Amino acid sequence: MSQLNNHIESLIFVSQSSISKSQIKNALDSALESDIPVEDIDASLEEIKEKFAMDDFAFELVEISNGYQFMTKGAYHDTISQFLKQTNVKRLSKAAMETLSIIAYQQPIIKSQIEKIRGVSADYSVQKLLEKELIQIKGRSEGPGKPLLYVTSEKFMDYFGLKSNKDLPKLTEIVKLDNTVGEAAPAEVPKQNQESVVSTVEEE
Repeated sequence: MSQLNNHIESLIFVSQSSISKSQIKNALDSALESDIPVEDIDASLEEIKEKFAMDDFAFELVEISNGYQFMTKGAYHDTISQFLKQTNVKRLSKAAMETLSIIAYQQPIIKSQIEKIRGVSADYSVQKLLEKELIQIKGRSEGPGKPLLYVTSEKFMDYFGLKSNKDLPKLTEIVKLDNTVGEAAPAEVPKQNQESVVSTVEEE
């Protein structure tokens, strides 16, 4: 089993976002030229979780966005935050942050509805969020003109450490952000601190 564990660890390590169980199986079946039982993959994932849960490791295996990803443990978030403060200069603008929040809580939503809530044009903010892949287009509305519908993306889920949109914090739990969108924080912050994570996304 340990050899299978190593193969799975390598897949999770190189994946830029969470990797699903089906993606893991497809890669293993192709690389090992064998039909790897799902039960063996499940067992390996559990062993990997237990392994990296030990204090010897600074990161752990977590299940987010319907997949698996290595993330640093909470005990080291302050250290990472200090590093990110030194390396991340530009962040999401306040306008982009407000637009992202509206989409997250009202999705699927059309641009005119975002603009009605914000009271100003959302063209630039929506475009920036699309470029950063934090949101995506999810078809068209059935309303007049069939405008595009916007929803948050898997990359958004990864940044916030969410399994699904149901894990978003309640609106009453969110601390009001100032013009600088808070201090830089690691992308792996657990969901209780997820409202500050977006401040680590660099503004292009």
